[in-house]
Amino acid sequence: MKFTTTALGVVLALASVPAAAQLTRSQEGADDKPAPAQPAKAGDVKPSSGALKAIVDLQTAVKNNDVANIPARVAAAQAVAKTKEDRYLIAVFQRQAALNAKDNVALAAAVQALEASGHPDAPTLAALYSDLGIQQFNAKQFPLAVASFQRATQLTPNDTGMLELLAQAESAAGQNAQAAAAFQRVMQARAAAGQKPSEDVLRHAVQAAYDSHAPAAIELSRQWVTAYPSPDSWRNAIIIYRNQAQPDVEGTLDLLRLLQATGALTTPTDYSLFATAAADQQNYVEAQSVIDAGIAAQKINPTGPLFRDIVAGLKAKQKLTAADLVEAEKSAQTGTAMVRVGDRYFGMGQYSKAAELYRNAVAKGGDTAIANLHLGMALARSGDKAGAKAAFEAVTGPRAEIAKYWLIYVQTSA
Repeated sequence: MKFTTTALGVVLALASVPAAAQLTRSQEGADDKPAPAQPAKAGDVKPSSGALKAIVDLQTAVKNNDVANIPARVAAAQAVAKTKEDRYLIAVFQRQAALNAKDNVALAAAVQALEASGHPDAPTLAALYSDLGIQQFNAKQFPLAVASFQRATQLTPNDTGMLELLAQAESAAGQNAQAAAAFQRVMQARAAAGQKPSEDVLRHAVQAAYDSHAPAAIELSRQWVTAYPSPDSWRNAIIIYRNQAQPDVEGTLDLLRLLQATGALTTPTDYSLFATAAADQQNYVEAQSVIDAGIAAQKINPTGPLFRDIVAGLKAKQKLTAADLVEAEKSAQTGTAMVRVGDRYFGMGQYSKAAELYRNAVAKGGDTAIANLHLGMALARSGDKAGAKAAFEAVTGPRAEIAKYWLIYVQTSA
């Protein structure tokens, strides 16, 4: 990511430094666009009579980009400076010269001199440090940018835009735990103001938390997919949960089924994992349908090294028919057996029939967490949102975490 900003130019004659441009972020993650700078009126800041000529000479040298003579003009002005206005104006022109020269070391010194002069108010100083941080960030001087944005946020602690810049700089500097915390503060502040965090903020918060191995990455990923459901956010959210929680094969399969439902099953690896997990659960019809769908979508090559063994293995497996399931249903006496028959119906896309088996399994007792989870999945796929919500909310234990993702699907799907 690259920040953009307008330079803080100096108004001819003697003027105060205009406020730095505030970066705005679009909801869709477009390039940052600065707001126009607002220059102060000329004559707002006046030097002492003894320093006037030296400061005007410095201004002229900066305006003409007389690089060879600027250091001498700075030294001459500093030698006769008596007031905070004198020191402030000298720093103004030092800063402009540093901007012209694209010299971030000199720019930092000028901003510090502006602060030391005691003239700028807190919002103006914050804008100056923010602009400095932007220049440093764009030069990939990330630790320096962090320090500049930290000072800016100290000066204006309620400015969420400034806090977001700090979070992005911390992330770029590899300070992921601090970045995650800062992004969460941005989200909390915007929520308190009745604002929805931008997707860019959520995406960065999730990335920073994940990179720092923070447990909060899971909850943040849920917030992301709840606010901005899309195949991209769904795939990332589920990958984060799988990588951090390490669910068993059945839990993995239930998450891959959700990827399929949300249109987020997109890579050959996704299809391979789905088919393998389904076959492991003896859902051979479902595994075959996943392979067939991947071939039809031109996502997989059935003769390639990733799939040829899977395809050959499935070809050798007996696929249950609807008639087979009718017989299996008759002999299913336990809740576990009913869940497995229901899973076979689910794999065939017969969600209403699967839901019937899952309801019977819940009534029988046993592992009701899986029964309720799969009941909710079947009802969600059949369009019964109210029934699915009730089933997901009844899931307990580790399966409840997977149910939360399915519940988001129910609440955000059209």
